[in-house]
Amino acid sequence: MTDMNSGSDRELLPTATPARTRAAVLELVRPHRGLAIFGFAVMIGATAIGLLTQPLLGHIVDLVASRSALDSLTAPVILLVAVAVVQGGATGLGLSLVARLGETVLARLRERFVGRALRLPLEQVEKAGSGDLTARVTGDVSQVAEAMRTALPELARSVLAIVLTMVALAVVDWRFLLAALLAVPFQAYTARWYVRKAVPLYARQRIAGGAQQQQLLESIGGAATVRAFRMEDEHLERVTERSQRAVDLTMRGVWLVLRFYSRLHVAEYIGLAAVLIAGFLMVRGGLVSIGTATAAALYFHGLFGPVNTALVLIDEAQSAAASLARLVGVIDQPELREPAPEATATPEEAVAVAGLGHAYEPGRPVLHGIDLSIGRGERVALVGASGAGKTTLARLIAGVHVPATGSVRFGARERVAMITQDVHVFAGSLADDLRLARPDATDAELREALTRVDALTWAETLPEGLDTIVGEGGHRLTATQVQQVALARLILTDPPIAVLDEATAEAGSAGARVLEKAIDQAIEGRTALIVAHRLSQAAATDRVVVMDDGRIVQIGHHNDLHTTDGPYAALWNTWTGHRPTDSSPDRH
Repeated sequence: MTDMNSGSDRELLPTATPARTRAAVLELVRPHRGLAIFGFAVMIGATAIGLLTQPLLGHIVDLVASRSALDSLTAPVILLVAVAVVQGGATGLGLSLVARLGETVLARLRERFVGRALRLPLEQVEKAGSGDLTARVTGDVSQVAEAMRTALPELARSVLAIVLTMVALAVVDWRFLLAALLAVPFQAYTARWYVRKAVPLYARQRIAGGAQQQQLLESIGGAATVRAFRMEDEHLERVTERSQRAVDLTMRGVWLVLRFYSRLHVAEYIGLAAVLIAGFLMVRGGLVSIGTATAAALYFHGLFGPVNTALVLIDEAQSAAASLARLVGVIDQPELREPAPEATATPEEAVAVAGLGHAYEPGRPVLHGIDLSIGRGERVALVGASGAGKTTLARLIAGVHVPATGSVRFGARERVAMITQDVHVFAGSLADDLRLARPDATDAELREALTRVDALTWAETLPEGLDTIVGEGGHRLTATQVQQVALARLILTDPPIAVLDEATAEAGSAGARVLEKAIDQAIEGRTALIVAHRLSQAAATDRVVVMDDGRIVQIGHHNDLHTTDGPYAALWNTWTGHRPTDSSPDRH
């Protein structure tokens, strides 16, 4: 694997080497060898039939030159029509078979890419930036798809036409083949020059496109923050810089293609001139007829289209190859591994954290030696100021990140599910969205899950009930409803351990109260770790863990902590707006 990051501070997802990319393509094609062989065999037959056109035209020229009877032209003209009909039908069949092969391989490539992308460690995706993965999912997949649908069939057709035409020239007269071959060194040099320039250029274009998309996502997604801190000019400068980089590389590609075409035309003129001169000399010497020389010239002229198409498709092929290498780079990433079987907590513990440390950047740790034990069925709240390390600890326990030091151990056969404030509603019916958590869930089980999170009432009032289309392009759900859907999925998934990272943060006060009740129902009977956005959530848990600067500074029950001088009491008083003497235990 190679890893190119265009000098940015992000660790972009890997890009496969050319050798590995070719091997991956062969792996995808191998199960469909029969279709590939049959499709190319039909293409060869269609091309061979089409090459009968030139000698038939040459024969007609000889008949006209010798002033033969008009009736003598009937047979070759009928044969020309028959050749056109048969070639057209065979070409259509061959192209459809090759296109079918391409679509089949493309579908398998997409499946493998999406399957592996969904299993990438989130920490790796975050380091690369969502723009990198988004660019691969959209731009690179589209580039490869377009190449599979258009470039592959046309390239196959063109290469076959070139090879068989050269064979036909040799059959007409070997001297015509030698004359035609004078163009080959110029064409080969042009192709080699172009590939050497195009491969790294298109790879840089793909990376620049990903960087541009990442910056757009960051600037638009954080528009409110950008405006609040008056950072519009800075972000505009970043967008302009990365966009200009992408435009510069695109224009370099256009200039490269123009130079490629100009060199290619010179090669064509050299070859055609050589064939015409050879034909003139051979006809004058009585070695061949005018019709034969005409057929040879038509053969070489017929090469213009296939040769130009093949060489021009190098442009698309190189761009597609760069995109394909980026897709294979993701496909080859190792899957997330389950925790080692021996790393288990004690029978009384659901989660055991020991000496846990983590850093997103070397030398800048965000957690320091965290030790924490969570008993089976216990509800624990994580509280602290912003930046205290709560979310990082929750993500480490949920398996989103791999700890830099220390360990996270679980009880036997424990599974962890995590819900954050950023919940995605997938496009489709509400029922299908819920069944993502349990595909075999019955309608009754879906309604039961919605009932437990107090969502069935509004779900049934949707235009088509649970069959209503939600997500992109569908019925828009409120922030509270989205979280209720996520909690219903949690109930359907039924994991022993649930991690909730500020699951009520996006809801208003009224929505937060609804969600707090829904959370109580969703985590009933489970071990739960709650990153509390509202301290009323902490008051309702079995234990409160207070964090500050990546360390645990207090642990205890709400009733004990909020009446004792310390960090939690300060947080509670700030949140409630009361003085310490006015505070009273609160349990919800």
